[in-house]
Amino acid sequence: MTDDAPSLRKIIHVDMDAFYASVEQRDNPDLRGKPVAVGGSSKRGVVAAASYEARAFGVKSAMPSIAAQRRCPELVFVKPRFEAYRNVSRQIREIFARHTDLIEPLALDEAYLDVTEDKQGIGSAVKIAKAIRAAIREETGLTASAGVSYNKFIAKLASDQNKPDGLCIILPEQGEAFVATLPVRRFHGVGPRTAEKMERLGIHTGADLRAMSEEWLQRNFGSAGSYLFKAARGIDHRRVNPSRERKSVGGELTYFNDKQSNEELRTALDEIVDIVWRRIENSGVKGRTVVLKARYSDFRTLTRSKSLTRNLLDRGEFAAIGHALLDQILPAEMGVRLLGLTLSGIDQSGQISQPDAAVEPFVGAQPSLPFDNIEN
Repeated sequence: MTDDAPSLRKIIHVDMDAFYASVEQRDNPDLRGKPVAVGGSSKRGVVAAASYEARAFGVKSAMPSIAAQRRCPELVFVKPRFEAYRNVSRQIREIFARHTDLIEPLALDEAYLDVTEDKQGIGSAVKIAKAIRAAIREETGLTASAGVSYNKFIAKLASDQNKPDGLCIILPEQGEAFVATLPVRRFHGVGPRTAEKMERLGIHTGADLRAMSEEWLQRNFGSAGSYLFKAARGIDHRRVNPSRERKSVGGELTYFNDKQSNEELRTALDEIVDIVWRRIENSGVKGRTVVLKARYSDFRTLTRSKSLTRNLLDRGEFAAIGHALLDQILPAEMGVRLLGLTLSGIDQSGQISQPDAAVEPFVGAQPSLPFDNIEN
């Protein structure tokens, strides 16, 4: 949502520090001070989260576990405990709610808060951010970083500026200059491919981006051009939305051993149908598009989709479409290491607001993340 003539807001973006790994280190003293990766340690495993000790060796989330082990031979792998992470996330949300009802969760470990009008009448976004970080430390034993600014875009950039356990304040008169100094790869929404394209075009920093006209950006980056034009000037009129619309419901499985035969892939898809349909029923959404995702053993990923002119009727139709999409890629040219299904094209007309969507790590509007995978 945008405003034509918005007034200045007081926005805080809170981001927990190495959340999953920090919870594991908190709950197991033997892990403290050691390089820890949450995820599977097998050759098909993926790092969902890494402690700061592990990051010092170059271990990152979404990195194949075998590559992480090569970078850090002393790396300790811990299986994810999503229920523990959800419980801590609820604690953090309760702390946020003491100050404002305008909370927009992005994931279990981060959220935007609009404290323009705060419940306790503190009046200062900086003081509120400090109070929130202190309460998180005292009540959960964990640390959080926060960015305080006048819009969501800059608040999110600021929360990453002084990690871990940091606070960064960017005032309205500082916004454009702050953005100008940052590498474009730091911009929310600029993925690796877009960053590479920008590099080829000679755009390295926010200042480089600001030098380009809106027309030029639209010509080179399509619909994202207007967003980039405004972002380079520190402009973002989006509200903090406590009831974000759910855009998709899905799930995927990563396999220890590649699946290749038609029979085992169809059996695997049946399991995914069961998992995803339960999530669809639990979320109460309806949608008209089914998307199949498959990743081969060489990490090439493909998708196939089918859209109806109406919402899907039931599980049987969801399964039938999923199998029809799978048949399009059979026989598999090589082993499949990941398989997933997603329902999108969500019907928003009858959808109930989902303020707690981010406390379900497997379901939500966000693209599938490494820790959404279930490793067999």
